[in-house]
Amino acid sequence: MNFERRDIILIVGLMLFMIGLLPFMAPIYATLIVFTMYFGINIYVGKKKKSIELDVGEGICVDCGSQIIDKKCPNCDS
Repeated sequence: MNFERRDIILIVGLMLFMIGLLPFMAPIYATLIVFTMYFGINIYVGKKKKSIELDVGEGICVDCGSQIIDKKCPNCDS
């Protein structure tokens, strides 16, 4: 997994969430929850991104929205 700019926003948000958890539980448990959330969100986003790349393939037709196969749209170029 590569470190991207959106990860900074995620880290800041999770740190604020951890600060919010501190009055209710021990700091070690709040830290474990935040680490679990960080890696869980990164794994989910990675899988979602990969499934979108597989669905899109070479691209999407601008007119009808179907998947482009062999640089041609099966609906519009037929």
